[in-house]
Amino acid sequence: MATKDDDWLDLGPADLLKQKALQQVTAGRLKLALSWRDGAFGAIHDGCNHVGGPLGQGTLDGDYVVCPWHHWKFHRVTGEGEPGYEKDCVPKYELREADGRLYVRAQPSTRRQHLPHAPHALDRDPAVRAPGPLRILGISTTVMDPAYPRYSTSEALLATALQHAREQHNLQAEMLAVRDLKFRSCEGYYSKSARACTWPCSITQMDPKDEMTIVYEKLVFWADVVIFATPIRWGAASSLWFKMAERLNTVQNQVTLRDRVMLRDKVAGLIVTGGQDNVQAVVGQMLCFLGELGYQFPQFPFVAHSRGWSAEDMERNVAFVQQDAGLHDGARALLDRCLTLATQLQAGKAPLYERGGRKASGGEGPG
Repeated sequence: MATKDDDWLDLGPADLLKQKALQQVTAGRLKLALSWRDGAFGAIHDGCNHVGGPLGQGTLDGDYVVCPWHHWKFHRVTGEGEPGYEKDCVPKYELREADGRLYVRAQPSTRRQHLPHAPHALDRDPAVRAPGPLRILGISTTVMDPAYPRYSTSEALLATALQHAREQHNLQAEMLAVRDLKFRSCEGYYSKSARACTWPCSITQMDPKDEMTIVYEKLVFWADVVIFATPIRWGAASSLWFKMAERLNTVQNQVTLRDRVMLRDKVAGLIVTGGQDNVQAVVGQMLCFLGELGYQFPQFPFVAHSRGWSAEDMERNVAFVQQDAGLHDGARALLDRCLTLATQLQAGKAPLYERGGRKASGGEGPG
């Protein structure tokens, strides 16, 4: 690209560049967020301070450029952060027009600055396990009105497994009902860029009231064995399962970006029940997803029950699960199998494998 002189880089025809309020432009290796508003250009570095989002692909909110990834804001001319965060700034660049062309000085007028931020509670080494006996977590994804609780077949079998852990194995076992948590749905940051899906989750970083923090804490740092329980809803797992699973992409994406396996030596089992069928498809999807997170599974990794498509008498289904000793014995046996594998993993007797089929990519920050 031609230059006006050694220190000024040619960005192109000024009139053409004035046609967009905000755009991403490059000059050699320099990438800028170039804006035009109220008869004046502004140029700041394109890389957001957060995780390097492309500011030039964002939007303008008055005189502030809004990052398209996580909505951080920087003044389009000065590069300063929004009010209250002025010292969290990106480099700004001097511009000039000559002979109908727009030029930018190659060296920035200001330097990038990061405000000191206390690390998030989840931003720590997942490989460091707190000492002590095996810990078991049960996650129920059935939905119900807390004011009018009902009998849940999947949750009842899960409770049986957890009680077995406490009474027969003398282990700490906790139940976590996803319906009791308040958290936002995944907002698709991964769809913008793999690097836009962060650990901790971007939503969790921005929203201190986000209760997915509880799920992340329990799954990544606390539990050695997790039993996931879901009802079958129209041939699929519950809506809460999928809402939670989508927010767990942040865990899997660390493998994609940094070859960082957040879940090591952890075991998962499944309990799936429903008045309608499709057990194999529900279990298959869940096992695939949990396997991609890094969970390992015992032989025969699930317990399931369904009376089939034509069984519309749900009250009989509930009575069956309440009274059938075999299903509850099966839940206890599932827990035993999970504990056996978890004990082997903690003793270092089970092999660890590299994740196959996909090559990890680099996760560079802002330039």
